[in-house]
Amino acid sequence: MKSYNIRIYGIFINEQNELLVTDEFRHGTEITKFPGGGLEWGEGTIECLKREFREELNCEIEIVGHFYTTDFFQQSAFHSHHQLISIYYKVKVTEPLAIPISKTKYDFEKTEGAQSFRWISVSKITTDDFTFPIDQKVAVMLKNHSD
Repeated sequence: MKSYNIRIYGIFINEQNELLVTDEFRHGTEITKFPGGGLEWGEGTIECLKREFREELNCEIEIVGHFYTTDFFQQSAFHSHHQLISIYYKVKVTEPLAIPISKTKYDFEKTEGAQSFRWISVSKITTDDFTFPIDQKVAVMLKNHSD
């Protein structure tokens, strides 16, 4: 059965104009993406993003505004019968981050679910910094907004 997979992501840019990204090991693959994840039944999109930031980064966020919603067909990389719809919000954290921030890509043991976070300068973002096509489009949009 074909279905939709709705993903909600946060764009968090610090005072040094750096974007927070997450490196993860999922389905046996190293991936880099924006913090966030899947919408659960009964959640609104903002509620989902706040939950994801609490779970992944142990922090509370405020939504600054909507940035982008997928406007093209994208099949899931992991489930061929799913169409992805991704929604991106600009966010700010309401307290200092209390998680380790790495300077190295994929700074973890390659076990399912492993995750680390790092900063990328917005002025230096490229599509190669991200694994998935929708994130790559958003990266280009962010870079164009910062120029």
